[in-house]
This record gives sequence, structure tokens and C-alpha cells, in this order.
Amino acid sequence: MRQTLSVIALVFTIFLNAQELKSPSEFLGYELGSRFTRHHQVVDYYEYLSQAAADRVKLEEYGKSNEGRRLMIAYVSTSQNINDLESIREEHLKSTSGESNSTKAIVWLSYNVHGNESVSTEASMQTIYELLTNKSSYLENTVVIIDPCINPDGRDRYVNWYNQYKNSPYNVDPNSKEHHEGWWSGRSNHYMFDLNRDWAWLTQLESRQRLKKFNKWLPHVHVDFHEQGVDNPYYFAPAAEPFHEVITDFQRDFQETIGKNHARYFDANGWFYFTKEVFDLFYPSYGDTYPTYNGSIGMTYEQGGSGRAGLGIKMKIGDTLTLNDRIAHHHTTGLSTVEVAANNVEKLNEEFKKFYRNKNYKYKSYVLNGEADNMLALTSLLDKHQIKYSSGTGGTVKGYNYQTGRNGSARTGDNSLIVSTNQTKGTLVKVLFEPNAKLSDSLTYDITAWSLPFAYGLNAIASESLVSGGEFQKTTSGQSNLDPNAYAYLGDWNSMTDARFLADLLQKGIRVRFAKKPFTLDGKKYARGSLIITKGDNQNITDFVQQLMTTSREHGKPLTAAATGFVESGKDFGSSWVQMIPKAKIAVLSGDPTSTLRFGEIWHFFERQLRYPISVLDASYIKEVDLSAYDILVLPGGWGYSELLDEDYLEQLKDWVANGGKLIAMGRAIKSIDGEKGFGITEKESAKDSSETKVKQYDKTPREQIKDAITGAIFKTKVDSTHPLAYGYGNNYYSLKLGNQSFDYLKDGTVAYIENDTSPVAGFAGSEAQKKMEKTLVFGVEEYGQGQVVYMVDNPLFRGFWENGKLFFANALFMVN
Repeated sequence: MRQTLSVIALVFTIFLNAQELKSPSEFLGYELGSRFTRHHQVVDYYEYLSQAAADRVKLEEYGKSNEGRRLMIAYVSTSQNINDLESIREEHLKSTSGESNSTKAIVWLSYNVHGNESVSTEASMQTIYELLTNKSSYLENTVVIIDPCINPDGRDRYVNWYNQYKNSPYNVDPNSKEHHEGWWSGRSNHYMFDLNRDWAWLTQLESRQRLKKFNKWLPHVHVDFHEQGVDNPYYFAPAAEPFHEVITDFQRDFQETIGKNHARYFDANGWFYFTKEVFDLFYPSYGDTYPTYNGSIGMTYEQGGSGRAGLGIKMKIGDTLTLNDRIAHHHTTGLSTVEVAANNVEKLNEEFKKFYRNKNYKYKSYVLNGEADNMLALTSLLDKHQIKYSSGTGGTVKGYNYQTGRNGSARTGDNSLIVSTNQTKGTLVKVLFEPNAKLSDSLTYDITAWSLPFAYGLNAIASESLVSGGEFQKTTSGQSNLDPNAYAYLGDWNSMTDARFLADLLQKGIRVRFAKKPFTLDGKKYARGSLIITKGDNQNITDFVQQLMTTSREHGKPLTAAATGFVESGKDFGSSWVQMIPKAKIAVLSGDPTSTLRFGEIWHFFERQLRYPISVLDASYIKEVDLSAYDILVLPGGWGYSELLDEDYLEQLKDWVANGGKLIAMGRAIKSIDGEKGFGITEKESAKDSSETKVKQYDKTPREQIKDAITGAIFKTKVDSTHPLAYGYGNNYYSLKLGNQSFDYLKDGTVAYIENDTSPVAGFAGSEAQKKMEKTLVFGVEEYGQGQVVYMVDNPLFRGFWENGKLFFANALFMVN
């Protein structure tokens, strides 16, 4: 009898909840799925729920996007759980030290990281409504955290575009304009970054703000909702190989458990789906892998559709895929995920505690030495991930030497950085720092190498012993005082800190020179590229010394006062070997044929990293632009440059360069300016692969193709450090190579290059692709008339995280003259 009354009470409660709350359709005033909902309307609905069901929904704003749109998460659970939310969180986090007695499951659902994968946010509204009404029983022992839109700038860009171009009623013909977004699609954020590749690198505002909240919860389960091609069935876990070796058996098994529950619902509805294909768990910066490396069951769910689908589109098989279909599928997997978590609370808590027990990883500590500014940049990233580190205390550490690829040793001191796996985030440390991540399958979805010592240009030893250390001191102080009577003020040139300092000075009208030869003054040695700021050059600035001191402090950039320009060795400050750095006017090409991602990396570099102004020139009108108004033109990587750079316009570009312009060509843009009609760079000819004449087994074709691929591998290159493009670098540079494109050495001006050793130091490169890398250019400069062409075959700005490559780009702007 008591059980019957409980069931009746539960049904009555569900009925009351459904009566009290408006569904998304009732609140919005149109049927969900009949149009796309703008971000402010989504916010309005979540705010409505947080008021109408204030005891069961807590809404929290965690930041704003670049364009000022609100970023928020909603906590959804029972009244008691919401009331005890902070104590539930604290008890859950005790699991990371093995002390928790938590009886709740924490499930985090993330929607719309790609703005034009627009069904996600629509589905989130239906999902939260169902959790508060018909599925409220799932919440008794579960806290669900919903982020309805990770990328509101991209989403509104898509929604506004679609509303402008759709037919009325919508047209399912795939050829209709409403199914063909323009160059700047809604996928990316404001700076055209892919936020789903930024979880680990945190280059973007949205990512940094979100991670603060994520680290406060570290959920048991995290789902990232996506869309894929129109004709693809739904994808859900379990994921494909390769799985990173740190992923536990339980994490693998629980993906299977969740997948089977999804399949039960999809089977009942006759919906098609696939698992264990395409989407692997390796690259650490995704919305499934990053949570996984923090103990979650991290998963990607992929619905067919994306930016092409609109409100409805005809598929190749003749069926019509509607927005309602897409909502139903994401809504189903969202609820199914919460259901499985609610039914496995004890197991989730038990295994989460196990994940955070000390692991017996091969390398216990990573010891790093190198340029202080790069070290500080790395510690800034580690702080955001809540990864602990320390400084050296003297002595010698033995282990794997990243630079030699063999066992070696290094001295440690106060300026050494030690990062160990013996900490809460130890698994994440291993993933981000290990020399070469172990691949179980070479067919991967993304890059296969990212090791932070290489990315930050630091010398590293991976030690199999735990290395103790002291407190790491962050020294970022600039110049407190400068002698006002000095002849000049000197600064080194080694990092992006130095580049930002220079960019700031130039914009303030302060004139700066740089040394093209090493010199010695007052017993101190100065390298090529050293900055020389003289009073004579700046005598028209009345408060010159005060401005210089202020700028020095703002950038943490120490300067040395020089009483004379007469050096002890090298070239005096009046020599032609000491040149003025011009305040360059810079233009960057945008639009077709550039890649939005490659353009976005450059745009973000100038505005958020270097903080130097640029003009963005669109390809649709650049032929009408007088390039003589600009000193530098940057061509981002992209496809289809041949139509833009036809013979006539290529001649115009050549004339502009010959008259003193500087052209920076990156990635695939280089191919458009090579050859007899272009400049002096030539694509490398590769010998014909004998396997091309062999009969290939049909289902082995991808394995054959991978032999010619490089999937984001790290290569050791040689560097001519005497060249202005390489100022601040040593004799070697570790480059992240993203493909097999290769060019011969330049006749003059080959700066970074691969010689005979073509095997990567980390990551995967196919056997045939490696052959194409022998004696090839990475970075170089061609002198052309009075100007230069800078070639960047590899992308030093890729996803904004390869810190050690950025000075090459700054050198291309300021030092190559």
C-alpha cells in the first residue's frame, strides 16, 4: 500500500510540475523546431525556468563572449539537492583525494560548441524541461549541469544568416541558398577559433571562463553535443581507437554501458546510428578527451545536419531530415545519459575515486629549463588547469632528454620548472607533457603530438624518479628606474613578451633599433635582435624616459641603461648593422580563398597576443586596393588561391614587393605564388611511389593513404640563427607539421629547414610522407627587388598554442627588413 501511495505521489508531482512550467514551445510562442531560437531568447527561457522552478534550477553566469553575449550554466536537480548544492560539490571533490562519501552523480551536458551545429541549443531547452517534469525521478541522486550554448557568437551568426536567406516556407532542396553558408560560417567563435579544439590550450576567452567552472565540479560524466554531415546517421559512444593509454578500463566500459542504453531507445524508434568509428579519444583538447583526462566519462554525440541542414533538407537516400528530427535525437541521448548516470551513482563515485589515486606512470617528473618568459607563459597555462609545479633546488636530474631523444641529465636551479605526476591532476600532466604519446592506431581524427616542452621551446628531462622542488618564483618586474642621462636603453629579444613590448613602443611613437650583429657593452654580451632605444632617436618626445619606464613595467621587461654607443666588440649603435624598426602598416587577407581558421589565428595573434593594429582586406575587393598604402601583406593558409592570384594580379603583387613591400605567405597560400610565374620558391618533386602501380585491397585503402600523411607531428629542424627571421632562436626549432606539403630550399634565405633526418620526434608521419620531407624548407625569406617574401610552410600560429613559434612571426613583421 505504501509503495502504491509513493507511485501516486510521484505521478501527481510530475503532473503538477508539467502544469506549472511552460514548455519551450509555450514560452517562445512557436513550436520548438519550427525556427531557430536566437541566443537572447534561449537565455530568457532559462531565466524563466530559474524563476518558475527556483527550488530546482539554479542559473549561473560564468562570463561573456567576445561579442558580449552571456555564457551560463544551469544546475538542475531536486529541491533538496539544489539547496545543498555547495555541500554536494565539496563532497564530490573530496573524491580526488579519496575521502568522499558522495551519494550523487554529477552529469555535465555541453551544447553548441560549434555555432552552426545549431540543433544542440534547441535540444537543451527540451531536455531541461523534461528533466523538470516527466523525468524528474532521474534527479533524486543526480545533479545535472547544462551549458546551453558554449559558443553564442557563432550560433547567432548562423541563426541570423539562416533567417536572412531561408525560403518561406523552407526549401529542402540541398542546392538552395539556405543550405550554403558563406565563407565565415557560424562554426567558430568571434576570432574564428574552433572552441572544441581549445579545451587544453585555453587561447580563447570562452574556454578560459568555462574551465574555471568545470574545475570546480569535475563531473562524473561530460557530453559534448555536435553535428556532422547531413547524410550521416547519429554517432554515440563507445568511441573509436585510438584511446589514449591513460584511459581506464572503467571509462571504456561505461561508454559501452551508455551506448547500449542509447541504442535501446534508437532501436525502438527505428533510428539509425553508429559507434566505435571516426571519433577517437586521443588529442587532449576536445570536449570529450579533456574531461576524460580529468576523470570523467567524456563523450561526443554527433547528429547529422550541421550548418547545411537548416529547418529541413533532402538527404541522398531521398528522406527529409528536419530540425525536429535532430532535436529528438539529441534530446533522447541527453536524457538517456542522465538515466544511466542516475542508475549507476555508486559505481561512478567509486571509480572516480580510483581515477585520482596515484598512478605508477613511467615518468614521475618533468624538469624544464629555458627562456624565462616562455617558462612564465607555461606556468600561466598550468595555473588555469590547476596543475601544481615547483622550482629546482640544485643538483642533477637524469632521464629522457627531449632535445637529444636519448637518456641524459640536466642541472636544476631556482629558474628550473618541475612538474610531477604525483598530484591531483597527475594524469593530465602525463598527457600534456609526455615526450611522445603512445598511438594504438595511426588513423586519428586530429593531431598526434602536442608535448608542452616542445610547444613552449623549453629544454626538458622526463625523469622516472620523483623530483622534489621549492616554490617557483614568478618574476615579471620591469624597470623601476632608468637613468635619464643615459645614451640608450637596451633590451633582449627572446620571446612574445619582448614582441609585445616592442609593439607597444612603436604605437606610442617611440623609435626602436635592433642589432644585426652580436655586441658587447660594459662587459655584457647582447645577441642579434637586441633592442636599442636611444635618446637621440626620441628627443622630440618630452616625457620619453617616463614613457619608457611605464611601458617597461607594464610588460615586465627589464632594460639596461648604456652611457655610450661605443661598443667593446661588435657594431656601434650608429652602424648600418643597427637598423631602425619601422612602424609597419599591416594588411591581412580574408575571405575566400583563405581558411577561416587560419585567418582567425592571425587575427587573434594581432589583436589579443601582439596587440598591434591590422587592416583586414577581403578577397572580394582586394584587387581594387592600392597596396602601396601597406608595408606588409599576410596571406593566410587556404585553398583555391589560383583564381584570386591570376597572372595579372600576381604581377601586381610582384611589383609591390619589388618596390619595398613585404609579403608573408603561409601554408597552402605558398603554392599559389610558386613556379615560373610567381616568386623563387618551388614545390618539392617526390619520386613516384611504386605502390601506386600495385593493386590495393579495397578495405585496406585508408591504411595505404595514411602512408602519405602527417597527422600533426613534431619535427626537429635546423635553424640559421644569424638570419633576422630567426633572431631569438638557437640552432634548432621543433616545428609542428600538419601535412606533407614540401618545398625545396631557397637559393638564399633558407632559415629553418629539415635535412636528412625526416623521422618525427613525436607524433605520426607516414613512411612516404617522411620521404618528401628530406631537404625541405620550413621557414625562409626571399629578397625580391627592394622587398621580401617570407615563406612559412609550417604554421607557427596553429590554434594559438605553439608558443615557441610565435617569435618567428614577430620577426617576420619587425626584424626582416
